[in-house]
Amino acid sequence: MRVYHFVKLDFGLEDVRRRRLKIATLNDVNDPFELLGFSSADANVRKRFQLLKEKLTMSRGMLCFSRHWRNPVLWSHYADGHRGMCLGFDLPDEFLVPVQYQAKRLEPNLAALEGDESSAADEMREVLSTKYSHWRYENELRCFVSLDEQDKQNGFYFLRFSQQLALREVIVGHSSTLSRPVLTDALGELAGEVSVCKARLAFRSFKVVRQRNRKLWE
Repeated sequence: MRVYHFVKLDFGLEDVRRRRLKIATLNDVNDPFELLGFSSADANVRKRFQLLKEKLTMSRGMLCFSRHWRNPVLWSHYADGHRGMCLGFDLPDEFLVPVQYQAKRLEPNLAALEGDESSAADEMREVLSTKYSHWRYENELRCFVSLDEQDKQNGFYFLRFSQQLALREVIVGHSSTLSRPVLTDALGELAGEVSVCKARLAFRSFKVVRQRNRKLWE
């Protein structure tokens, strides 16, 4: 499945050069209700859930993607106000978990949380892929990874590009100062395999579209 990751210019260019993508830990998320998808009125649930959360924070991370790149709000929030870029990847469908958007918190299955590790993991997987309904515009999919198996540099975790994380597109924000030659140099041997373009604002809708005039991005 083709999915899209928005990023600031400097970080995105470094990711392209180093053939890697930064993994978000569960402490990095920007939604204060992240991992709070369960209704937590019950003290036993809160205690059990807190223990699981602490364990997962140390062992699991995630890559966050959107199904689409044309939403201007995503560019504003995650690509430095259209000055950054959007990276398009092909991932196996089975690696991606669609986020479920809910108006109300989930009712927890306490038996599952207190059961074996597999049952607890399934219950946690549900809450890890649940967000408040007002985030629906993101059309988010998540790829969960084990931190133990990934590269770690200066306290950050990275997943290397591969057949399972294949870079296929680079879309440069319409307000970005990045030139085509600098991006081509960063891509190196990938330049012939990756589609690149500059974005622009659509003339007749509230969308971001491709700039077809090559003379306007050199």
